[in-house]
Amino acid sequence: MGEVKVEKIQNVEVMKKSKLATVGTKIRKDWQLYSLLILPIIYLLIFKYGPMIGNVIAFRRFMPGGNIYGESWVGFHYFKMFINDPTFWNVFTNTLMLGALTLLFCFPMPIIFALLLNEVKSKRFKKFVQTASYLPHFLSIVIVAGMILQLTAVSGSINTVVEFFTGEKINFIQQADWFRTIYVTSEIWQGMGWGAILYLAALTTIDESLYEAAKMDGANRWKQTLHITIPGILPTIVTLLILNIGSFMAVGFEKILLLYNPLTYETSDVISTYLYRVGLESSNFSYATAIGLFESLIGLVLVLTANGISRKITERSLW
Repeated sequence: MGEVKVEKIQNVEVMKKSKLATVGTKIRKDWQLYSLLILPIIYLLIFKYGPMIGNVIAFRRFMPGGNIYGESWVGFHYFKMFINDPTFWNVFTNTLMLGALTLLFCFPMPIIFALLLNEVKSKRFKKFVQTASYLPHFLSIVIVAGMILQLTAVSGSINTVVEFFTGEKINFIQQADWFRTIYVTSEIWQGMGWGAILYLAALTTIDESLYEAAKMDGANRWKQTLHITIPGILPTIVTLLILNIGSFMAVGFEKILLLYNPLTYETSDVISTYLYRVGLESSNFSYATAIGLFESLIGLVLVLTANGISRKITERSLW
């Protein structure tokens, strides 16, 4: 028995060495390609992993001008603060609502748009629609926010139409009830065309012979879409859905910051804008870090949960 165990251990060590030798050979052979990874790795280390060390101030009392890692250990003091803070739970609810609405409406729209574009036969019209739908993605958030403020202003184009039909004007941007509609609509407009690129690329990988066979069996375009097209792009859909769920809590900080005002805090104030006011404007960095860490942990749990459910139901996952 002892000899068998020794042989197994030796075999494992031999396999490890052979794998390392294979990896080393590949690196030496294609070192030019691997060298391209150096800058991205340095970027990740400095700007992504390095700042994680600063999360320690969520458990320490930080004073501006003092030790960057805090002056004294306070444990879960700041976590208890936001758990007992009614303002935090208001912004937490708003974040969940905006995240859910964004996922519900913004995620399926690129899929639907890509499926519709795939049915267009005219190449010129298809290219024109694609180009026009991509453009909003390249606009600065500041420009987009300015356009939204102009369109929804009392003297804006939308109110001109509203007044024509109702005889009254609505001050959209100063009414809390309208903020979520404005935000989600602008997200759809800005991201629908760009988000469809991956699905259009996935559609090109579907074998055309499947459609021909389906036609011979009498399947119409709807049945072809349902039984061939959608299953063909399902891996892409699942992957992007998991990634979107992971960023569920990270709703657009810049756009909300530019659009919201004290009159709409009831529905527009989210965790990121609350952190901005508490952390930068009030200089309570430890409290803001504790909330940010809590938000990140929720995002991690959502990604792991979504990946696990997807692996069990669809047998597809990120890992």
